[in-house]
Amino acid sequence: MSAAADAPFDTDSPAAVRRAIREGRHRGFTNLLARRHVQGNLMIVPAAQADAFAEYCALNPRALPLLGRSEPGSPFIPALGRDLDLRTDVGGYTVFVDGEPVDTPRDITSRWRDDLVAFVLGCSFSFEAVLQAHGVRLRHLEEGNVSAMYVTGVPTRPAGPFGGPLVVSMRALRAADAIRAIAVSQRYPLFHGEPVHLGTPSLIGIADLAQSYGGHGLTQLHDDELPVFWACGATAQLAARQAGLPLCITHHKAHMVVTDLLVTDAASNPLCEADL
Repeated sequence: MSAAADAPFDTDSPAAVRRAIREGRHRGFTNLLARRHVQGNLMIVPAAQADAFAEYCALNPRALPLLGRSEPGSPFIPALGRDLDLRTDVGGYTVFVDGEPVDTPRDITSRWRDDLVAFVLGCSFSFEAVLQAHGVRLRHLEEGNVSAMYVTGVPTRPAGPFGGPLVVSMRALRAADAIRAIAVSQRYPLFHGEPVHLGTPSLIGIADLAQSYGGHGLTQLHDDELPVFWACGATAQLAARQAGLPLCITHHKAHMVVTDLLVTDAASNPLCEADL
């Protein structure tokens, strides 16, 4: 790895994180960076399908809470970050052509077109620091991992060409932590809100926790832990694949859009005490 790639940066500053990603100085996941700030899933579709995708988000707000939408042809959403460039600042992308993944670049400048519309959707990474501030143990973070994702047997509400199953993220929690996590996360609907299920995975169509969507994340439970499942923005990826879009670009795995928005400003109860 080059010296430039090792150069330190302010991991609490979203602008510094984005700059480090843009300059190739950070190549890893974003879940432990800028933890006071909102992170989001990225979904880029042709303008011809953008309104249908927006409707799909509106019909499935638990999985796809909308944080921002760009103008056609613009890779910028200034309300999410003054210097945010969605072509270079995510760190990992997946490119789909006709519904099939064809590339996982670190920069999509060469792929950008004048008819593309970018959507940024809420991500559960955004409330993990809040959960920890409330005493919830997140073992996957302690072990340097991320939450695993799974495709369920629960259908989403379709819109236009978009539809398909719900994807969920899973965190292994002790019973007391699971109760606390439900109470805390329900105050953050922009980050998927409260869990959609906890306990037996087969009840939502998950046959084997060892087989995660994307092949990453903590998948093994301890005897005193329950699997707790939240709706996940990766639902959009499966919907786009089902739609067979001629081009669709998403973030790759746990490389999220790091915004300037504060997590505390997203709480549904503005009178609550500060969480971070």
